[in-house]
Amino acid sequence: MTSIPDTQKTLDCLRKVAADTLERKRRLGHYAVIWRDGKPVIIGDDAPSDTTQNGDVIE
Repeated sequence: MTSIPDTQKTLDCLRKVAADTLERKRRLGHYAVIWRDGKPVIIGDDAPSDTTQNGDVIE
């Protein structure tokens, strides 16, 4: 069975990788799709502006 400290280390590692990846995409000028309030949201300077989902414009 996995111990709680091992689980926390894994979660911390995944969070760091995700943050590093989003930062790299930001520096390169690439957009990213993230979850916010239970919905996918496109963020970044080059994010497509005409993307829709179920008729709603995604940010």
